Amino acid sequence: MQENYLYEYAVVRIVPRVEREEFLNVGVILYCPKKGFLKVRYQLDAARLKAFSCNLEAAELEEYLRTLERICIGGKNGGPIGVLPIASRFRWLTATRSTIIQTSKIHPGFCVEPEETLDRLYGLLVL
Repeated sequence: MQENYLYEYAVVRIVPRVEREEFLNVGVILYCPKKGFLKVRYQLDAARLKAFSCNLEAAELEEYLRTLERICIGGKNGGPIGVLPIASRFRWLTATRSTIIQTSKIHPGFCVEPEETLDRLYGLLVL
């Protein structure tokens, strides 16, 4: 029998006008402590973004999302947050913010393989 591992995830959202509380799901961050797994999967659809809010610059948002990816990978390329322990990086990435890129509340679950679970959640919540 395969072992189930506790994981936590949050949905990455673009919030063009924070005061309106409208958002567009663009990614998922998944953290599985027992497997040492922290990864974000995202896709910024420029046409969909333009329809949602014509004031947003896709290139700028793409760079912000790449920063999330570098923090997940860890190390100096992730800046000061990237060198923190994996649990601290996940908590920082999912902390409540009032900015254009936000995350949902954290949701837990059990999985056998975190990468497959990330793929599944990404398909359900973003695509």
